[in-house]
Amino acid sequence: MRVFVAGATGVIGRQLVPQLVEAGHTLVGSTRSSGKAGWLADAGATPAVLDPLDRAQVTAAVVRAEPDAVIHELTALRGRADLRRFDRSFAETNVLRTRGLDILLEAARTAGATRFLAQSYTGWPNAREGGPVKTEDDPLDPHPPKAMRESIAAIRYLEATVSGAEGIAGLALRYGSLYGPGTSMAEEYAATIRRRKFPVVGDGAAVWSFVHVADAAAATVAALEHGGPGVYNIVDDDPAPVSEWLPQLAALLGAKPPRRVPVWVGRLATGEVGVAMMTQSRGSSNAKARRELGWEPAHPSWRSGFAETVAGPPHGERSAR
Repeated sequence: MRVFVAGATGVIGRQLVPQLVEAGHTLVGSTRSSGKAGWLADAGATPAVLDPLDRAQVTAAVVRAEPDAVIHELTALRGRADLRRFDRSFAETNVLRTRGLDILLEAARTAGATRFLAQSYTGWPNAREGGPVKTEDDPLDPHPPKAMRESIAAIRYLEATVSGAEGIAGLALRYGSLYGPGTSMAEEYAATIRRRKFPVVGDGAAVWSFVHVADAAAATVAALEHGGPGVYNIVDDDPAPVSEWLPQLAALLGAKPPRRVPVWVGRLATGEVGVAMMTQSRGSSNAKARRELGWEPAHPSWRSGFAETVAGPPHGERSAR
């Protein structure tokens, strides 16, 4: 299959490109940086350096690639978000999930592509009521904290636009909280936990769903040939409350147990968004992705996955960055 990947040198792209090449697909990958084009060529993809918000550049590159499928992996995330100014931290990514999406989807149609995959997210967008684990049929948060309303609106727009696209099969892949090579969990979060600046807030009852970045890429490869239009949660089998996974990660890192602080202290430090993520967020089920995409995570639980990540790659190997 001929595939065009927009955002091919991001955290997901660095795992996705080699997997696509290994699976026998012919690949064109876009990047905003000419300095990253060499990595794409070395990985077996044809690089396309472009501005993802320049309609003419995107259309020309996609049409030239003649893809059967187009994959939207565009984000502008840099380290941990400022939870008190959540929408400000996600502003560029929100534009890529809306205007950038429209440009790329139009280009895919113009080029005659028959399948379109787009990166979404599951976790904090879930409704913070009802059971601890949500499926794709459950609603997103109808009343999110004020500081993240624009970001949830962008996710709603992306998922509705992709899954309802006419003339092309659109799948929105809701990746869970990523860990593994190149992710914030492997870098900024680990450093913060070691300094004991990542406390358990309140009861720590918020449920998180994780996915190893390599598994997220593998699910994306599977979605090229399986599954109908719609939304899919791409997470592991083991949703867990903060009060469980955070102390275990600290122990793996050789750090002291995380401090515990009352909700009012957490609110002063991180605002309503931080409190929601630590005490109210809901996890996600991967049953649909397993059933309809034929995908199984190689890291079925964050427990073993975190341990592998902390230990690092086997001797003599280096993870792609």
